[in-house]
Amino acid sequence: MGDPSQSPTPRFPHSSPPTLSTLTLLLLLCGYAHSQCKILRCNAEYVSSTLSLKSGGSPGALRGDQDGGVDSRGLCRALRSYALCTRRTARTCRGDLAFHSAVHGIEDLMIQHNCSRQGPTAPPPPRGPALPGEGPIRSSGPSLPGGSPAHSSSPAAPDPCDYEGRFSRLHGRPPGFLHCASFGDPHVRSFHHHFHTCRVQGAWPLLDNDFLFVQATSSPVASGANATTTRKLTIIFKNMQECIDQKVYQAEVDNLPAAFEDGSINGGTRPGGSSLSIRTAEPGSHVEIQAAYIGTTIIIRQTAGQLSFSIKVAEDVARAFSAEQDLQLCVGGCPPSQRLSHSECNHRGAITIDTARQLCKEGLPVEDAYFHSCVFDVLISGDPNFTVAAHAALEDARAFLPDLEKLHLFPSDAGVPLSSATLPAPLLSGLFFLWLCIQ
Repeated sequence: MGDPSQSPTPRFPHSSPPTLSTLTLLLLLCGYAHSQCKILRCNAEYVSSTLSLKSGGSPGALRGDQDGGVDSRGLCRALRSYALCTRRTARTCRGDLAFHSAVHGIEDLMIQHNCSRQGPTAPPPPRGPALPGEGPIRSSGPSLPGGSPAHSSSPAAPDPCDYEGRFSRLHGRPPGFLHCASFGDPHVRSFHHHFHTCRVQGAWPLLDNDFLFVQATSSPVASGANATTTRKLTIIFKNMQECIDQKVYQAEVDNLPAAFEDGSINGGTRPGGSSLSIRTAEPGSHVEIQAAYIGTTIIIRQTAGQLSFSIKVAEDVARAFSAEQDLQLCVGGCPPSQRLSHSECNHRGAITIDTARQLCKEGLPVEDAYFHSCVFDVLISGDPNFTVAAHAALEDARAFLPDLEKLHLFPSDAGVPLSSATLPAPLLSGLFFLWLCIQ
């Protein structure tokens, strides 16, 4: 799945350099931005600079390449100018997906065409016609390059607050997604399918990126116990241009509201406000939040006096964070110092391991990480209701995971050399439970 600290870049086939029309379409489809974010101006200037390279030959052919390829010297000058423009507007464009897409596209093209970062830049071109989304286009307006008028029938630009639709039109494929969950005592399933049982107390970030912040606050499951449960969740959807105002959702045990902190149930009065919405699936126990503008769905549940969190999020949204935002349980799992050891797997109450296994087996027939987490939770808490949390987490994973082959995690997935074909089932189960404890 790759390193989440590395942002994705648009890829072009190395055997076929991008034509002018491809580059123009790429930039036009990235055209929406907040009025303070000047990425529109950078996009327009780059399109104009590359148009000026066109010869009188076939459409898309650039001077210096008889096969319709790219004049690297002219293109490199245009790319350096484009990069300089994006750097100048970087501060006001933080959190803008169109801006990030442009930056990574520049990097990719400079590498493909062996452009040095230092060198001459293209002169500022004259202001060109309005890009889609920059303003209304009238049939009587200025002509587009090539002499054709800018008719109102020009292809509509994608909705900037529909992440999946915009990504599909820009890249010609659906976006990739990642899944993370936290439930029970708590157990964290990271984006990279690491499965840890954590002792984390107090407030810890599950996510912290340019678009979204999620913090879980945990306390001991019982007096004197090292195992903890999540008692509070705080989710911040960060301000994003014309899509949404900043919204905060906060849930606590016995208080799972059906609205954001300001009482609203959507992203506010901006044009794309409906791209963020909240609904109650089961009052008091199950809330779902849809954030279409960043390709994200979140489920918050309450069971057995604890809160569970589950998310499906677009890859490039999850990866949009800096080095200072490195502590994220969904990205790196629990820090080693916060993982429960086998010596701390103390049973509470009168429930035996056989009884716990029987209770968990009813809803979790596969003895995977979810099953053993269920057994762990029931033994630690002494509460049979903890079976519901593990079962719900498995069902959320089934709905959210792009690759269902990753649904069930076993010790071998975590690097433990066990094989169900060579070990008796009771021994395998016991070793799995021991592995779960020491994670």
